Amino acid sequence: MRNRIIIFIVFIILGIVGYNYIYQSHRDIENENAQYEITSNKIASEFIENAIETETKYLNTTIEVIGMVSEKDSSTITLDDKVFCQFNTSFKNTIVFDSKIKIKGRVIGYDDLLEQVKLDQCTIIE
Repeated sequence: MRNRIIIFIVFIILGIVGYNYIYQSHRDIENENAQYEITSNKIASEFIENAIETETKYLNTTIEVIGMVSEKDSSTITLDDKVFCQFNTSFKNTIVFDSKIKIKGRVIGYDDLLEQVKLDQCTIIE
């Protein structure tokens, strides 16, 4: 009987630990410190030169990218046609084409076809 109680308690503890591991809170990129500050042209050229090494360096990290706005939509901005930034929410329409801007976001990869670095959970810094 005593062994059954111990096994039952162990299963409850494992269940709680497993639940907390699976349902952990999401990263808050907006409040994280950026690990790198780089221009859009520089990060794009790094991916073109050596995509595997650069992806290992930047993938899933928070970075700040500086560049000129080349495209914009209600929740996306493209910097210098090289960095695609996706926002969680719509942003103000005060963003002007060909204006210099700094954006913080998480690197999710590089699109070989479009030759663009992809960021998500972006926020406008400047």
